[in-house]
Amino acid sequence: MTCARTARALVPVVLATAALAVAAACSDSTPSGPGPKTRTYQMGFSNFPPAPDTMLLRRSVLMWIQRADAAILHLDVPWAALLAGARADSLVHADVMPIVQSYALAHLDLAIETDVTNGVNRTAEAPALVALGRSITEDTVQKLYAAYVAALDTIAQPSFLGLASETNLIRLAGPPGVYAAIVKMTNAAVTNHNRFTGAFYLYVSVQVEVAWGRLGGSNTFVGIDRDRADFPFITALGLSSYPYLGGFTDPAQIPSDYFSRLRGDPVLPVLITEGGWSSANIGTIHSSPALQAAWIRRASEIAENARALAWFQLSFTDINLPAVGLPADDPQLVPFVTIGLVDTALVPKPALTEWDSVFALPIDPLIPS
Repeated sequence: MTCARTARALVPVVLATAALAVAAACSDSTPSGPGPKTRTYQMGFSNFPPAPDTMLLRRSVLMWIQRADAAILHLDVPWAALLAGARADSLVHADVMPIVQSYALAHLDLAIETDVTNGVNRTAEAPALVALGRSITEDTVQKLYAAYVAALDTIAQPSFLGLASETNLIRLAGPPGVYAAIVKMTNAAVTNHNRFTGAFYLYVSVQVEVAWGRLGGSNTFVGIDRDRADFPFITALGLSSYPYLGGFTDPAQIPSDYFSRLRGDPVLPVLITEGGWSSANIGTIHSSPALQAAWIRRASEIAENARALAWFQLSFTDINLPAVGLPADDPQLVPFVTIGLVDTALVPKPALTEWDSVFALPIDPLIPS
């Protein structure tokens, strides 16, 4: 999102100081009393702040870092810089590694996901490419992407590396030729991947509501067989899920196998790479803080049913669109501005209490295979 790019330069210093401040608190986050219930998945957030304000960012990081054992970076490919001749490794060292090192200081496991189209409008390509009159259907652009992914893989070395976002939604709604280009460039990008010197898991993410036929479909389960066939290199599957946009009016309506059914056969491990539930009404979609809290409870259950590796609540805070220079009624962003567990002033919502209760469970992670 635009707000994340605006604030990115502020993040490393804030994260480093926050990590030092909460290191002791993080080490005591697991309850000492006995209890049969555990979670398989790590939990965490992205670095989206409510506004590009240093003090507000510092306070939000101090809040979320204490209730996370992992973090995710959703990165736009730096198309303009790459096309201008910048080296991919230099860009990763300058723009990505300060944040990666800060997360490491906080003992957070890391996922990095590259988004190769427009993250809030899957009918369009990345704004930076559109502005330059370029496209990922071009061979030159695809090679620049492959170089950037290789640099992320070998320099940042995240536990999870996502090569594309919401592939099934792009196939459904994207411009002609774009999906085919994504298939070609991602498969080419992983040719030299080594899990011992790079990311342990490679994935693409799929949109769960599309896979269940609830967006642009007939409300009949579609699945992700096509994605598995087109991206045979994946060793995990990312899930993007906003059920309130798929017609669910209450989290209790969501089936228990909502995530697990997408693991397929043979089974792929899954991680929830983005998602949430609005705490406010969005046009004709009714919601409330109570429904959002209910979603956190339900999401923890269906993630456990799927034996998920990680669960990332995309945004810890709500987003103040005017503060980042965007209209308050931006139709592409409004559905997502109130999915935070705290509001733009960092006042907790009921959903934060639910998150904390899940995070307090002892973690019993799956053994990597």
